[in-house]
Amino acid sequence: MSDIILFRRQGVHDTGSFARAIDTIARWRRRARERTQLQQLDDRTLADIGLTRQQVNFEVAKPFWRM
Repeated sequence: MSDIILFRRQGVHDTGSFARAIDTIARWRRRARERTQLQQLDDRTLADIGLTRQQVNFEVAKPFWRM
């Protein structure tokens, strides 16, 4: 038992940070993919979902890490 506590204190086995990093990267990739898909919609489809081409261009211009 003391070996496990010592191991965790040294920070060698910090899966929480790694999992958060993986989640963040996955979120960034998903956001970039969704913005690309949004950009490919035609104006009629955009109107159907209540967006203008100007709004889409504004969204697509954002870096992938920005919401």
